[in-house]
Amino acid sequence: MDNEFLLSAYNYLLPEEQIAQHPAARREKSRLLELNCVDNSRRHRLFEEITDLLRPDDLLVVNNTKVFPARLLGNKETGGKVEMLLLHFPEPVVNDSTTARAKALSLIKSSKRPRQGSVLHFANNLLARIDKLRPDGKVEVTLEYPADDNLELLLETLGQIPLPPYIRRPDGNSKDDPIRYQTTYARHTGSVAAPTAGLHFSEDLLAKITTLGIEQVSVTLHVGYGTFAPVRCDDIRKHEIHKEYVSVPPATAAAINRVKAASGRIWSVGTTTARTLEFAADKNGRVQPIEGFCGLYIYPGYRFGVVDNLITNFHLPQSSLLFLVSALAGKQQILESYKEAVQEGYRFFSYGDAMAIITRA
Repeated sequence: MDNEFLLSAYNYLLPEEQIAQHPAARREKSRLLELNCVDNSRRHRLFEEITDLLRPDDLLVVNNTKVFPARLLGNKETGGKVEMLLLHFPEPVVNDSTTARAKALSLIKSSKRPRQGSVLHFANNLLARIDKLRPDGKVEVTLEYPADDNLELLLETLGQIPLPPYIRRPDGNSKDDPIRYQTTYARHTGSVAAPTAGLHFSEDLLAKITTLGIEQVSVTLHVGYGTFAPVRCDDIRKHEIHKEYVSVPPATAAAINRVKAASGRIWSVGTTTARTLEFAADKNGRVQPIEGFCGLYIYPGYRFGVVDNLITNFHLPQSSLLFLVSALAGKQQILESYKEAVQEGYRFFSYGDAMAIITRA
């Protein structure tokens, strides 16, 4: 088997203390490793210096999804404590005059797994009925709440932001997480994990980019909990990626096609944006307006048709996102860059530092 397809080839050593447990004091003051794939050079910067890499004929594409507070703490009918993590934003079903209902897939943590048909109780008259216990450990639930309540506002009141499992703090979530684990341009609610490359953009930095004449457009991809799912196949080509809701508005598609026709560069902010753009492209590389579910799995051998340059965080060893950046820049380039980042003391993963991968300088 080609080494590029071996799961074990995508490992690297990372000291635990370099896994960021908190964000940088200011978004744009995180560090940026510039990887220029044209001349095989690397340069160390602050993220705010991204403006030095952008040109007026570039297009910056972001993912405007919004993380919702998907982690709920409550009680079983017996009084025992329970924690429920919603794996997607609940989907409304038929209501009656007093009760609204919405279905969701969840993960439930308690001393004993709740029984099918039992009810979990949360504050503010929110209930979760256990519809089905699945063999994969996931639990199908129906949420019930007062008909005059807004579910999004109810979850914001009761829920907590679901931080990734590698963020382990003795004191749990901080009061800053609802703000800092959210991009400044988040608009459409539906993610259980942030598109983390966008966390480095402050409103001031985005305003500066605008004053430089660089256009910014948005897509939506709602990040599911499957983004944390480990790859278990020795041959990475056999891995199956989870599907996620995506939307590319007509104005965004038109802007991308216009810029590409004029030989401008498409900068993707994050791997979620990159997957959305590549999914929306036809065989000629033109991006089409779409709304649907994206299961595009990108690994070495894939030829990018839309994305020229990528802004992204550092990804977990042996993860599908590490495969994606390796497909863009080359596995050896990525692993050498990660080794240098470790040596230089970069902070890794969701709250960590960033890379700018440039394939068109």
